[in-house]
This record gives sequence, C-alpha cells and structure tokens, in this order.
Amino acid sequence: MNAATTKGPKPSDYNVKISINPVGMDKPRTWLIAGFQDFRDATAVSLAYGMFWVGLSLATTLAAFTLDLWHWLLPLVAGFMFLGPLVAVGSYGISRALEENRSPTMGDAFGAWSSHTGQLAMMGLMMMIFFLAWIRLATLLFALFFGFEVPNPDMLYASLLTTSEGLSMLLVGTAVGAVLAFGAFSISVVAIPTLMDQDLTFMEGIEASVKAVAQNFRPMLLWAAILTGSVLLGVVTFYIGLAVILPVLGHASWHAYEDLVNVEIIEQSKN
Repeated sequence: MNAATTKGPKPSDYNVKISINPVGMDKPRTWLIAGFQDFRDATAVSLAYGMFWVGLSLATTLAAFTLDLWHWLLPLVAGFMFLGPLVAVGSYGISRALEENRSPTMGDAFGAWSSHTGQLAMMGLMMMIFFLAWIRLATLLFALFFGFEVPNPDMLYASLLTTSEGLSMLLVGTAVGAVLAFGAFSISVVAIPTLMDQDLTFMEGIEASVKAVAQNFRPMLLWAAILTGSVLLGVVTFYIGLAVILPVLGHASWHAYEDLVNVEIIEQSKN
C-alpha cells in the first residue's frame, strides 16, 4: 500500500489515516515563539487582521449598550472562547503563506476559508452550537440567582463581587463554562487548521483534534490555559491587546497543528 499526505483532492478509492505525534510540556512555549515570529514576519497583515476583530468587538459592545442589552456582555465575552478557533482561520492563512515563501496579503487572511468552505462551515456550526448552549445556560444561571428583572449596570457588577448570590453565580458559571469550553477546545483545537489544510470531512477534523487532546492531555491542557489566559488579558485591555494576541495565538495554533497531526491517504487494496 502507498501512503502520501493529502493536501489535494482525495481519490474515492483511498482511505485516510490520521495519526498524532506525541509532544512534551515544552511545546506550547515553542508554538508561542513560532507565533510571535510569524507576527514579526507579517506584522502589517497580522496586525490589520487583529484590528479588524478589535473593531468588531468594540462595535458589538457599543451596540449592546445602545440597545440596552449590556447585561449580555459578560456571557458574550466568555462565549468568545467558543468562537476563537474560527476567528483564527485568517492567521492560519497568513502562516501558510509565509511557509510558501510568499508575502502574505489580506486576501490570504480573509480568503483562507475558500479552499474547504463547506467543511469549515460545518465546524463553524458545531462551534456555534457550543456558543448558543453557553448563552442559554448563562441566561438560566442569571435567572436562578438574580431573577428575571435586570438591575442597572453598577448594581449588577457590584453584586457579582460583593454578594453571596453573585459569587455563587460566578463560581457555578465558571465551572459550567469551563466544561463547555474544554469540550469545544477538544473538538476544534487542531480540527480547523487541519480542515483548512487537508481535503477531509469535518468529522475527520474533529477526530484529529480529539486524538490530539487525548494523547497529549497535559500539554494540551496547558495550551488551553494559555489560550484562555491570553484572550482574557486582551479583553481586560478593552480589546486593544487582542490586536496582537489574536493573530499571535492563531499563528501559534497553526504550528501546533503541524507538530501534532499527520494525515495520510492509503490506497485500498484491490481484489
């Protein structure tokens, strides 16, 4: 039987073999360094891509206050963890262009979806289901601890930190959100770059991602913590830090995919 990487169309009489490389606890640091290097090598495009998402985040926040929906901001910010892998697709396109010895353009960032739009859209739907589940649970938790009447912003955010109801809601919400977020991380951490780079179905991408987390649990748990902490740092800077953080994490995640995932097509034996 012959085996080859499958970056082009996969013949119908071939099977796919997905294998995962073992990595050590030092790898997340290596991925971050590689991500910073990609950012330095394509600063203008990467920063512009990051600023696009900063602008969208600021617009969403302004709209929430304008429409008197400010109480949705906390669950929306937390829910960003579920959509982050989709946001990073543009950074994957930039990193791939660098590896091809090309000068990346905004077309590489915003056109990164084009080669496998259908399968990436299916992954997007999966991530949206996690996001909507989180929003629903956050709404139920708020009603459970605070009732159905929305207090004013000052009272609500003060209550979160100074009352037993608020602290309890934060504790329960963090626990529930962490479980959902790790589930989303497990199915997507390398699935989306794999689908962007290979001719696979979204279920095969999920398979690669779940295997990567299961077979390298401690390094991937550390990587999840780094991703979460970095995004939170960007948020507390009123989103401005995300202009650098998002593209760097995206570039780093591309290198994580390349270190972790091997995809081969294996010709079926003919009788």
